[in-house]
Amino acid sequence: MMSSPVVAIDGPSGVGKGTLAQWLCCKTGFHLLDSGAIYRALAYGVSKEGIDIADVESLVTLAESLPVEFKATSIIYAGDDVTSIIRTEEVAAVASKVAAIPEVRQSLLKRQKDFAQAPGLIADGRDMGTVVFPNANVKLFLTASAEERAKRRVNQLKNQGVSANIAQITQDIMERDERDRTRSSSPLIPADDALIIDTTSLTIQEVCDKAQGALVEAGIDF
Repeated sequence: MMSSPVVAIDGPSGVGKGTLAQWLCCKTGFHLLDSGAIYRALAYGVSKEGIDIADVESLVTLAESLPVEFKATSIIYAGDDVTSIIRTEEVAAVASKVAAIPEVRQSLLKRQKDFAQAPGLIADGRDMGTVVFPNANVKLFLTASAEERAKRRVNQLKNQGVSANIAQITQDIMERDERDRTRSSSPLIPADDALIIDTTSLTIQEVCDKAQGALVEAGIDF
């Protein structure tokens, strides 16, 4: 087992990983790792520091000591709140480029492992329990039907004043799921010892209760 408790939460988008991770952090006082934001945070740093994408050595140096922290719903980079900035298309474009560099991926893997510090860590991602923290004390894999996830996404967009086609979003989700499950590197699959929670017809509290039960069973106090 890890020296400090680690709870790995994996699954595709729209299943409630982020909400559960934040809830567990509040309940346990553990640190939070939002691995989905790691590459965007690195991309922000690359732009901020004026690093050339072709300069792999500098990219690796930054990745190894990436000054990013996760505070509930905020992402902090070198003391600055960059939660909104890293969601822009400009940052996303850089993130996709740096993510394709093997040396960078390896460095960020090490950086993610560094988040496992006392009193413990809640790690939210897609390969936390299979690749980053294979010895995690608790492994949760959240899932939900493509239709339900599409419905949640449409509601989210409506709240932002954006119209959406639920049929198209459902199709996009199904295609992405297939790509994620069948890719050769870090496929999106549950760890053999993960507790699978289907959130399709569960309330947020019901999901949290199931997760809490798994943590208590593993000896993690609330």
